[in-house]
Amino acid sequence: MQLLVFDKLAKMTYTGFMFKRAYEPLDTLLLPNKVLVIYGPRRVGKTTLLQNHLKQTPLKYKLDSGDNLRTQQILSSQDFGQILAYVEGYELLAIDEAQNIPNIGMGLKIIVDQVPGIRVIVTGSSSFELAGQVGEPLTGRKFTQNLYPLAQSELLSVHNRFELREKLAEFLIFGSYPEVLLAPSQRARIEILTEIANTYLLKDILALDRIKNSRTLLDLLKLLAFQVGSEVALTELATQLAVDVKTVKRYLDLLEKAFVIYRLNGFSRNLRQEVTNKAKYYFLDNGIRNALIAQFNGLDQRNDHGVLWENFMITERLKHRTYGSLYANVYFWRTYQQQEIDLIEEHDGKLYGYEFKWSPNKVIRPPSAWVEAYKNTEFQVIHPDNYLEFVAPE
Repeated sequence: MQLLVFDKLAKMTYTGFMFKRAYEPLDTLLLPNKVLVIYGPRRVGKTTLLQNHLKQTPLKYKLDSGDNLRTQQILSSQDFGQILAYVEGYELLAIDEAQNIPNIGMGLKIIVDQVPGIRVIVTGSSSFELAGQVGEPLTGRKFTQNLYPLAQSELLSVHNRFELREKLAEFLIFGSYPEVLLAPSQRARIEILTEIANTYLLKDILALDRIKNSRTLLDLLKLLAFQVGSEVALTELATQLAVDVKTVKRYLDLLEKAFVIYRLNGFSRNLRQEVTNKAKYYFLDNGIRNALIAQFNGLDQRNDHGVLWENFMITERLKHRTYGSLYANVYFWRTYQQQEIDLIEEHDGKLYGYEFKWSPNKVIRPPSAWVEAYKNTEFQVIHPDNYLEFVAPE
């Protein structure tokens, strides 16, 4: 197995070094009588982001956890007296793992409606549960932000662009979870990713949606891991898992809402031969994908370079759109004649097509069917030499 060492990062610890995250500082996102909700997978640094902000805020704050039984009791009570007494005298309320508090949305609504000028920030790992609880009660009272594993743009606070390109193979194999990047050895990185995949990845789904069959979920993820970049047939998945299609759809939806996978739908406007009835699924982190199939070999010992590159580019571009406030509709495009484009973005009234190639050895032009059907579009091939301009432009 190829030895891959993050020499610079391996010497650092959480206490001695901190990645600069996209949302730092949080001041501009925290507004009076509003709730800032930070969603994201477990162990991507939401708690650290919150604690870093509290260390430098001039506001008098209260930090609590949704794991605290007393806090759960108070904020889910809808008792104005208890809830207002709980935050009395504070200018900022911060709650980590807020999804563990029943009816948290109603409790937060009482606070922001009744306490003049108070600011509230909460974090939650299981977006489907937390979104369901804060959605209606906090209509017009909240802002939401997603936090992902570290983006290439965030890593520019540690490395320059040359160094990031030099370390591409490591990102493709081990992903970008903060503690993975800070691990002192390849063995430690594998152990961390394996623990996340086996212990934390499905924790929210199993706990909050009362799904008992974790084996089916893991088997589904393994099937998806081998189909990255390909259209997924739900009937085929259902047959392989020995469940019905409705169950597969439900599991895919939960996995997407829990920040495990990311769905990309097909694009079509006017061609009968365009494929639109299937979706592609990508993993939010390459390291998790590789942990699920127990494949950490170096690039010189594997044949899925294109798959790894495509997954990496899709998720890094997702981070760029999220952190850079680039609002776009996104799709893939393919015809039944096998002409395809990996990613289509639609924004500002225009279509942009992107093809991802790990080792482009010839000039690649946009598919003829695309050029004929869609005028005034742009097309670009993204490869290791120009990818940073795509996901972390200066």
